[in-house]
Amino acid sequence: MYVGTMSVKYEQEKWDRRYAAAKGKPRAAQVLWEGHHLLPPSGDALDLACGLGGNALLLAQAGLTVQAWDLSPVAIAALQSRAAAARLHVQAVVRDVDAQPPMPASFDVITVSYFLQRALVPALCAALRPGGLLFYQTFVKDKVFQTGPANADFLLAESELLTMFAPLCLRVYHEAGALGDITQGLRNEALFIGQKTEE
Repeated sequence: MYVGTMSVKYEQEKWDRRYAAAKGKPRAAQVLWEGHHLLPPSGDALDLACGLGGNALLLAQAGLTVQAWDLSPVAIAALQSRAAAARLHVQAVVRDVDAQPPMPASFDVITVSYFLQRALVPALCAALRPGGLLFYQTFVKDKVFQTGPANADFLLAESELLTMFAPLCLRVYHEAGALGDITQGLRNEALFIGQKTEE
């Protein structure tokens, strides 16, 4: 979710309504699902702007110590309930990530999906420990199908993730645009896995 210049209360209520109406189990983002074999065997992980927590649950299943932050109390309550039912330990808390970004060198893994707040990029890079991984996936402006946000402020320009996270060592990148058979593969989104080099 994205707060920007809108009021926190307005955003919280909007996302509470959306998550309350959500059906089915949350799924991890494709970037994490396909790249989970790159995860370390242990360490501290953060699912930032976690929503219903598909990423957080996968990270916990992989044996990481997981924190999950979101502005929506409805989403956090649902994640807490789901994690408890699955006997997974996820520290899920309501948190305005714009006002309270992660502290430097505090995580070995950070996941961000469908949340674009460019002002947080330096804090995300700083929050990774040496060797830490960032898994990031969100919508792009070069749409093949009309999905995702309509507001261009919430959409990535072509190759923007590569520029945004240039301080990290690129491990995986995918952005297909309208190339080839548009009915195949991931479209409308870019995904990125970057690693903080050893200091």
